[in-house]
Amino acid sequence: MELKDKRVVVVGFGRTGQAVCDFLLSQGANITVSDKKPEAELERVEIYRAKGVNFDTGANRLETLLQAELVVLSPGVPPLPEVLAAREKGIKVISEIELAYPYLRGKLIGITGTNGKSTTTTLIYLMLKRAGFKVHLTGNIGQPLVSFIPKVKPGHLVVTELSSFQLEFTEKFRTDISVFLNISPNHLDWHRTFEAYLQAKKKLFDHSQPEDQVILNRDDPHLWVWRQEKRQELYAFSRKHSVPRGCYLQGSKIILKLGEEIPVIDVKNIRLRGVHNQENVMAAILAARLAGASLTSIRQTIRNFKGLEHRLEEVRKIRGVLFVNDSKATTVDATIKAIESFDQPIILILGGRDKGGDFSPLRRALKGKVKQVLLIGEARKKIRQAIQGVCPLEEAKSFRDLVEKAYDLSSPGDVVLLAPACTSWDMFKNFEERGRLFKKEVNRLARKIQEKR
Repeated sequence: MELKDKRVVVVGFGRTGQAVCDFLLSQGANITVSDKKPEAELERVEIYRAKGVNFDTGANRLETLLQAELVVLSPGVPPLPEVLAAREKGIKVISEIELAYPYLRGKLIGITGTNGKSTTTTLIYLMLKRAGFKVHLTGNIGQPLVSFIPKVKPGHLVVTELSSFQLEFTEKFRTDISVFLNISPNHLDWHRTFEAYLQAKKKLFDHSQPEDQVILNRDDPHLWVWRQEKRQELYAFSRKHSVPRGCYLQGSKIILKLGEEIPVIDVKNIRLRGVHNQENVMAAILAARLAGASLTSIRQTIRNFKGLEHRLEEVRKIRGVLFVNDSKATTVDATIKAIESFDQPIILILGGRDKGGDFSPLRRALKGKVKQVLLIGEARKKIRQAIQGVCPLEEAKSFRDLVEKAYDLSSPGDVVLLAPACTSWDMFKNFEERGRLFKKEVNRLARKIQEKR
């Protein structure tokens, strides 16, 4: 893709938008940033203006997009009417990963799905790093893929977490090893329908070539049906079935089968809670092994990995009550998996901004497991309507109020679980900020109780 002197509009000026600008500047492109936020709310505008970047802020204007030869979207920018109108006029619209793809010289390992992407991506990265590879961790989990173009050399491995937002506007982007973890309704406020969300994920599958290695979750019917569309042999992982090529659970042992059957690890040595994390571990084993990691490196990584912040993270116990931060559980399916990860009675914190999903599947998960639900945020009324009558419900005004009410309602041996089934954007910048406030309030409560002794 020739970019010198090309008129490029970058939509969105967050971390990814700035990384895109850096790359385009290195290629000699003429850049205009389009962002719906007023200029005063954007960071580093003057720095980039001094480098020659133009800015059109306060709205995403169609006339700005129509002046472009290429439009590059940041992740999270929805299919705006203006963007779709520009595409209909013949202007090329792509995502940041599509822009980066032709310039990357290493081997790409891509991980996508609804839940577990960050955990699986990190596991694969750590397995390969321990095995001695020169490996980069990129994508939705950290720094944008485009920012690694100067760093990646032939022979390097690039492990990248891929969201539906990034995949939606791809044309040729593919990875040498593709991992599809699971699919459940998510981001319906963005994609509008589950089918559109599914098809965005499927682009990575559709773009794969016969020489690529594709890994599917055997237990997910939305994914497993795809196997009928490819002539190449696929790899699978499963908790419920043995598979001809891949990874599966046999009793308490995870078995790797790439020819001979090799026991890799006993699930009791996995430090991550929940059977869903057994699936994530199997997917990571398979991808890392296909990329060349030794079984020793794979086993050591699994034994040492405690999990990521905000994912079933044990904050602390207060007088026998365990507080758990799963702020990353932004979907109903992720919340159900979190509930299923505990045998103890649960006081569950739900709420935030609705993604357009259905909260009624929570009803079955709550029965017999959750003794109390505390609600907060924009979606609290919708959640209340969906789960009314299953268990006691109460609303809270703030996270301090949430934590204190949860503790007052708990008994020793209970779990207070933040697994909101919603995004954080009604009250916070991101799920990390929400999780850290929760932890701060838990620790504040612990100090308060200690001082009363």
